[in-house]
Amino acid sequence: MMSEQQYFARSLVQSLIGERGHLPIAKALSDIDLELSGRTVQGVPYSIYQLVSHMNYWQEYMLAHLRGEQPERPQDMSESWPQESQAIDEITWQQLLDDFLHGIDTACELARTVDLSAALKHFPGETAAGLLRNIASHNTYHLGEIVVLRRLAGKWPPPGGGYPA
Repeated sequence: MMSEQQYFARSLVQSLIGERGHLPIAKALSDIDLELSGRTVQGVPYSIYQLVSHMNYWQEYMLAHLRGEQPERPQDMSESWPQESQAIDEITWQQLLDDFLHGIDTACELARTVDLSAALKHFPGETAAGLLRNIASHNTYHLGEIVVLRRLAGKWPPPGGGYPA
């Protein structure tokens, strides 16, 4: 029989990878090439590349705290957004995607293995569970924006379909 922590850990993992409420994050990003990643839409302040860069920035920041590190907090939130709308090349874009998805894998592993009620050394008032939930909700929020940008570009759903289509 699973403990409450195990049930909660399983729910966190589902939220981190994108089951139940939305398409898995990896599937929603799987076919975005360099051109689509940098495409801009009038009236929208960022591209898919900028969104993924921003998501990765904060995911790595929170993962560092979960590892017991003390990352430097940016002086201004704009530091978490790249100025350029597109990566310099396809290899750089794919590396960003790989880093981001690896971070999700790391967060899932932590959700399964750490004491979720443990306080974080360098993040007063926060627990491991709280920070993992924050990663999941932040990524989900911005994934919705990525889906809208893909729809506006006529590039939705991804291969294999998207829910909702």
